[in-house]
Amino acid sequence: MTINPGAAEFPHRQIAAQLRERIRRGEWQPGERLPSIPAMAEMFGVAKQTVQRTIDQLRVEGILITKPGSGTYVRGTRRRLNRLSRGRYGAHRGYHADLAARYRQQLVSVRREPAPPEVADAFGVRDGTEMLARRHLVKTDDATVELGASWFRVTDVSGTSLERAEAFGRPLYQEAEEVLGKRYASATDTISARQPSRDEAEILQIRPDTPVLHLLHVAFDETRKPIEVAQATWPGPMTTLTEEYKIPAPTPSAPDTDPGLALA
Repeated sequence: MTINPGAAEFPHRQIAAQLRERIRRGEWQPGERLPSIPAMAEMFGVAKQTVQRTIDQLRVEGILITKPGSGTYVRGTRRRLNRLSRGRYGAHRGYHADLAARYRQQLVSVRREPAPPEVADAFGVRDGTEMLARRHLVKTDDATVELGASWFRVTDVSGTSLERAEAFGRPLYQEAEEVLGKRYASATDTISARQPSRDEAEILQIRPDTPVLHLLHVAFDETRKPIEVAQATWPGPMTTLTEEYKIPAPTPSAPDTDPGLALA
């Protein structure tokens, strides 16, 4: 492995490109430890600081993970999620796609908490209003890949199974529909990218400057009143969100014009 000193690309980026390609080809498998920084510095004929910059870049991209006192490892494969409304509820009522076998969902707490601003806004209440939060983690063998929480009005769930710290043998929305007597009729998803909080970075095992993807999911009843507000946070470089949908055919009677160019 070599670098081109005369190239316009910085040396650490040239090294990153070569390491990225070797990982893509499978020369280093997920969970496999890379050579030490001094060893790679000698391998490429560069300073150790240059290799450290390479490692830092690939960590931000989510390709590598550093375990203190152990070394630098290839991170697990990218998680592909169909986690928008259609993916959560499915094409038919009652459908639920389980997590892939390598993922484990763990309920970590069920308690009343002050609602954060985005949750309060979704419910149309004041910031800090007490609500029930059901928090969970999704894990693989070596890492946490999702932080999640589902929020409900205390007045809606008081005295119901939703207040119990237990997992249900079915999707949460089905449990909520039964105990609340309300049907999930529509939902909106808002996805944004941001920097993680200190706690999020620590739990997800990412650098504080690694962006995360954050989902705010609001489920409504038939009167457009929010039933549940759910949050999910994923390490951005390791997560791909997908949504499959059909494109409707043109209506025969539709005018053959671009509505964006129509004149008033």
